Amino acid sequence: MAILSKEEAQAILKKALGFSKADECEVTLGGNAGGNIRYARNEVSTSGAEENTSLSVESRFGKRSGVATINEFDDASLEKVIRRSEEIARLAPESPEYVALLGPQQYITTKAHFSSTAKIDPAYRADAAAKSIKAATDKGLTAAGFLEHYDSFTAKMNNKGLFAYHPSTYLDFSVTMRTDDGTGSGYVTQDFSDVSKLDTAKASQIAAEKAANSRNARALEPGKYTVILEPAASIDLLQGMFRGLDQRNAEEGRSFLSKPGGKTKLGEKLVDERITVYSDPAHPEIPSSPFAGDGRPREKTTWIEKGVVKNLSNSLFWAQKTGAKSLPSGGGMIMEGGNQSIEDMIKNTKRGILVTRLWYIRSVDPQTLLYTGLTRDGTFYIENGKIMYPVKNFRFNESPIIMLNNLEALGKPQRINGSLIPPMKVRDFTFTSLSDAV
Repeated sequence: MAILSKEEAQAILKKALGFSKADECEVTLGGNAGGNIRYARNEVSTSGAEENTSLSVESRFGKRSGVATINEFDDASLEKVIRRSEEIARLAPESPEYVALLGPQQYITTKAHFSSTAKIDPAYRADAAAKSIKAATDKGLTAAGFLEHYDSFTAKMNNKGLFAYHPSTYLDFSVTMRTDDGTGSGYVTQDFSDVSKLDTAKASQIAAEKAANSRNARALEPGKYTVILEPAASIDLLQGMFRGLDQRNAEEGRSFLSKPGGKTKLGEKLVDERITVYSDPAHPEIPSSPFAGDGRPREKTTWIEKGVVKNLSNSLFWAQKTGAKSLPSGGGMIMEGGNQSIEDMIKNTKRGILVTRLWYIRSVDPQTLLYTGLTRDGTFYIENGKIMYPVKNFRFNESPIIMLNNLEALGKPQRINGSLIPPMKVRDFTFTSLSDAV
């Protein structure tokens, strides 16, 4: 029962709502079916599959609400979960941020479900892992990787007339490769909605080459360097900035977008004018749900345009409280880029560092979005347009806001963690110390 059609989901939701005695009631039904395979030391260690379908009910009496969930869908079970949510609602305190449930909404159509991904079976997973492992053994390397995939749906209905349904598929693959002497490491990660775009052999070759080329790294003095950041290196820093594009946090003084007196930097230039960031649930490369968790429609929205903050997301409560336009947060973010390849950026670099990946990232100062973390899995010194040798990993202290104001070049955006992010060349990136980790 994990994956239900629109009609099947609608029938269950209608039946559940039919038992409700609450002033307001909203029922959400979701399910997924998927599988995974994990390998280490060039051998498969685990392989599994999972299916789950669950229903969540929110009942409201006035400003009091209660939530209950269940994964059984016969009439008795549906009535039981409705009654349980009503019982909780009657005991709950009134919400100071109560907002009435939405009525009927219009949603755009998004193509986020692909039968190719939904049909993945154990044989496909085994073959995908085998191709990745072969890329390692051919070069005398050791691979550790993970592949997981899901076929999912979400459906929502309430007694105000709202109904929403969205199916989707998702696949994520990553592999780390190490040299036998433990001095070299490489990494690659890819995710897609459509599995036909994944080639684990080709992807694994990237990690293998990085591992083989990063043996016996040399120590380089910490300091400020021009860096070329692959998307896997910049995504975690940028996602911290994307999540911070929030109206309430900015107006309450808890954000890098805050200004004294409850004012914000909305409408102000924040980063380099080459930076434009938007979300679009219908984007063919990173399609996502056309509705947010509260049922509000999602549409193409520009958040940063030519370096200027154009929009901030908000909750329905905060939008109504402030009279602002209601803007739910987007799904994946798209950062516009250029046409340069990483190889082009290297050729145009007199002295710099190529960074494959950042990890163990922690916030230092939310007001400036300052982060600290480490490089890993392939860090290389560039001189006069060529990669000269691998270097030991660094600890960094950097803010994506500063980073995007020190921009020198942008490449073609690539899908990473559900977003589209270009490789970028940035000057004066701050490395504070060395790390012996590989």
